[in-house]
Amino acid sequence: MNGELIVLTGPPGAGKSTVAELVATDAERLTVHLLTDQFYTAIRTGFVPPYLPGAGDQNDVVVDVMVGAATTYARGGYDVVVDGVVGLHYVPPFRAAAERAGLVLSYVVLRPDLDTTLGRAQDRGGDSLKDAAAITGLHEMFAGLGEFESHAIDTSEFDPQRTADEVRRAVSSERFRLVG
Repeated sequence: MNGELIVLTGPPGAGKSTVAELVATDAERLTVHLLTDQFYTAIRTGFVPPYLPGAGDQNDVVVDVMVGAATTYARGGYDVVVDGVVGLHYVPPFRAAAERAGLVLSYVVLRPDLDTTLGRAQDRGGDSLKDAAAITGLHEMFAGLGEFESHAIDTSEFDPQRTADEVRRAVSSERFRLVG
């Protein structure tokens, strides 16, 4: 039996990694938390931060790797929570792969307001992106989702557990389903 793909996206600071970890860890089925930042940080020579001009070719390669890893896990029976900044321009490769493999695909956008996003991003530790201009630009990327507007959840007032619960409910209701 195939697993399902859930692309959990939004700007840096939206809570993707925390929520993806909760969704994957508390799942009833075999589930993988695919932290896509690792695919970028694996590039040791020639890395370009993915939000900068000139990163397009690199980002295309990394998304192909993400899609391949996610679909391989799903074909092996694992549900996969893909945790990363996956803009609308990268939905087609996920959709095509899901259709080819006969997988269910959901696309979920966590979209807190900008002030909340910036505050959460500044509170993160480690090497997490904290540049306000870059985060604002990435937040704007998810501001107008067109046909995918119904795939956004305003998590400004939600804690991580409430957000994870909402993601689970929405995915099980098929509200965010693109394929399957």
